[in-house]
Amino acid sequence: MTAPADPHAPSRQSSLIARAEDLFPGGVNSPVRAFRSVGRPPVVLAAGAGARVRDADDRWYVDYIGAWGPAIVGHAHPLVVDAVRTAALGGFALGATSPSEIILGEAIRAAVPSMERLRFTSSGTEAAMSALRLARGATGRDLVLKFAGGYHGHSDGLLVEAGSGLATLALPGSAGVPAQVAAATIVVPINDLDGVQAVFKAHPDRIAAVIVEPVAANVGVIAPAPGFLEGLREVSAANGALLVFDEVITGFRVAHGGAQARYGVRPDLTVLGKIVGGGMPVGAYGGRRDLMAHIAPEGPVYQAGTLSGHPLTMAAGAATLALLDDAAYEALEATGAELEVGLRSAAGAAGRTVAIARVGSLLTVFFRDGIPTSTDAAMASDRAAYARFFGAMLDQGILLPPSQFEAWFISLAHDRELVAETVAAARKAFRA
Repeated sequence: MTAPADPHAPSRQSSLIARAEDLFPGGVNSPVRAFRSVGRPPVVLAAGAGARVRDADDRWYVDYIGAWGPAIVGHAHPLVVDAVRTAALGGFALGATSPSEIILGEAIRAAVPSMERLRFTSSGTEAAMSALRLARGATGRDLVLKFAGGYHGHSDGLLVEAGSGLATLALPGSAGVPAQVAAATIVVPINDLDGVQAVFKAHPDRIAAVIVEPVAANVGVIAPAPGFLEGLREVSAANGALLVFDEVITGFRVAHGGAQARYGVRPDLTVLGKIVGGGMPVGAYGGRRDLMAHIAPEGPVYQAGTLSGHPLTMAAGAATLALLDDAAYEALEATGAELEVGLRSAAGAAGRTVAIARVGSLLTVFFRDGIPTSTDAAMASDRAAYARFFGAMLDQGILLPPSQFEAWFISLAHDRELVAETVAAARKAFRA
């Protein structure tokens, strides 16, 4: 339970925040951690156990950030901790292939058959960047099609925003991204299959790949419209382009084999991260055997990483995946459904209009009427209302993602008691 704060005690957390702000831009090493979109000071988290995290002032929270996805079995699961401890006793990075890379690689391939061969990286950004380099190298084409609101890491070619027309080349989405780099990407609205077809018509024989989050999770949770993923499969194949599923978030979360298993669509290439590292830094990309043969040293597409396949990461990932059996996914689905129903009831009792989007253990409470099916619809949500809701939940010991447009992550450690605690807090927060 959350311990009441002593109003007269000095705050270790505020002191740490001040020191961090002197060290790091915005006081953080990843922007969303700054909590600026919800108007609250950031939290400094010192520890986690199960479905709870503890801040630097020893206050505990029910956690729905979940390390932004990896903590699907809960924080500091004993079997995962033991696996990492055992691996650490054998040394850290050794500069050559380790048995643990093979063990985790085989476990991933068994769950995701489309990944006939794969390559580990140290982050999802690296994996997505490398997958698209492979797509360009294999097809001899230069353009990539992505979807508005889809986040595939912060590499220059993917950190872009839509141009002025449907089939136009993208514009830089950040300072420091050259216009000529951004122009190699085209942005289309999510779930807009007609727009995809128009882009292929406007740029014949130039599109190397279509990259998509099969369930969008960086504009809040937006599920694929019926037929959308199947349509992407058909149109990309018909035009000689590769279909890339970015399953950094959905991989091993919405199903054991990821979104491609849940929806029955097989991509050419898949990008993974988060859960497959068990909370350690990780990325992976893979796909058809003939495509992966283009990667050095077998082929001409270069990609490397000193710490790729790090033994501690591989051990954490393998231990985590071993816990994710059919019963685990049934439990995650049941917990997600119970939380969804409880939140909807709490909002209704408070007379608050919200839309709750959920796919498995991914969930977003949108402060708007109707579940959004596009980025524009999601962006029309009442951000100020979400910020007030976030603050009211935080004050009751419930830690939500500090943005209207981030997914809530449910873990196996979230039991019925914690769901009830969350819903009880939400009843008060919705009224606030």
